[in-house]
Amino acid sequence: MSPALIAAPALILAAVMIASAIGKFSRPDDLGGWTDLGVPSVFRKEWLLKTHPWGELVLGLALALLGGLLGMLAALAAVALMAAYTWLIGRAWSKARQSGTDASCACFGESAPVTGVTLLRNVWLLILAVTTAATVWAAPLGGGAVAALGADRGWLVALAAAAFTTAVIVWRHPEQARAEAIPAITGTSGSAEDELDYVRSRTPAVPVILGDGGPANLRSLSRKRPILLLAVSETCGSCGPVIERVPEWRALLPEVEVRMLLSRLPEESSLTELDHPQTLHDPEQNVRASIADWGTPAAVLLGVDGLLAGGPEQGAQAITSFVADIYESLHGERPPEEGPRGG
Repeated sequence: MSPALIAAPALILAAVMIASAIGKFSRPDDLGGWTDLGVPSVFRKEWLLKTHPWGELVLGLALALLGGLLGMLAALAAVALMAAYTWLIGRAWSKARQSGTDASCACFGESAPVTGVTLLRNVWLLILAVTTAATVWAAPLGGGAVAALGADRGWLVALAAAAFTTAVIVWRHPEQARAEAIPAITGTSGSAEDELDYVRSRTPAVPVILGDGGPANLRSLSRKRPILLLAVSETCGSCGPVIERVPEWRALLPEVEVRMLLSRLPEESSLTELDHPQTLHDPEQNVRASIADWGTPAAVLLGVDGLLAGGPEQGAQAITSFVADIYESLHGERPPEEGPRGG
């Protein structure tokens, strides 16, 4: 067997594992993210969350530096891990398609939507792990795949496999790429100096209730796509113009989830939405207490990086201008119906 063909699967998989660990070190996930992905409750432990990237790092190094029986044991551990990842991604993707909602994972530290390409990536990594288990035993016990490197034509196959692996890992859905480009937006009420001084605080990781009664975590929800949160109430007269424009704003900003935040339980509110994006319900008003003591209507933009991207803005007119600011940050111009901003 060609030394390069022995080494290539192990080295590619090792590089992926090490890159995944580094990504998780730089942008650690939280248990809410694991819950959203469907990780079984028995594994949703804080100590496992913290040691997870260390385990990936050690496994990646073992795949690169161990051969023989030890290398095969490391590869079998990688097979089990990749099979678990693939199962989680496949189930999340299937549920998202059936329900019409979004699913996301922080597989490489950065939260990204779960798509067909995500599933393809994990299936490919599982194939690499199985191939590694079937070949790495032939590598030297000490040095493993690194020591087995050869200078034959097998490197052509290795390079092609590396290129494909890189492509499916770094690929981003176009809408996600645009969503991540949303900068901090302060709204129209402040001056240019105020905008420069805008401090982005963390999105509160507080529990909310979805329109269908299911539990959710506000920060985990916003990691899937930016959320324009509209705090409104059916008993608030000035909320009427904001509520009426929700469908219009959703069409104007397809890159952003426009969700109404209500203080009543889903079964108690006439504004409850069961279709995606569902309304969010906060009867204990944890969101308001964690961000600002706003009155209704109010709006705040939650970024996919776990930080507030703009607001809060209060009042129908301020919210309308705020929506225009978001549109301008995405498209480089004000919405057609609004026209240029006055001086």
